[in-house]
Amino acid sequence: MLTINPEKVCHIVVKARAFDAKEQVSDPSPGSNPSDDRMADVLEDFADDPTRQELLEFIRSLDTDEQIELVALCWLGRATYTLGEWEEALSEAEAAHNERTAEYLLQLPLLADYLEEGLAAFGESCEKFESRNL
Repeated sequence: MLTINPEKVCHIVVKARAFDAKEQVSDPSPGSNPSDDRMADVLEDFADDPTRQELLEFIRSLDTDEQIELVALCWLGRATYTLGEWEEALSEAEAAHNERTAEYLLQLPLLADYLEEGLAAFGESCEKFESRNL
């Protein structure tokens, strides 16, 4: 049974999609006036990216059980586990849990897709939350 609020998961999905849209930094020393660079920097993945920071902080703010379930949901979404193996996925996620859970999740290139697939396995969807300001 899924106990994490799907709305929290969908918030992460939306932010992860925004973060995934970033590309490698092409100019490590951008000009002081963004309009000179045609605002290209907004699409580049700088280490202090505010979207990344927001995602890290949001995931860190989840309680331990929610973080564990989020990792297990990713594993379910990427087909490492099936829905029938949910308890096993939770056990493995609990055993692997540490203070770097947020960083682990953000390094997954398909984080948003994995979370959506995991939610879908439980019959949940982010569609009902799309109209809200996540």
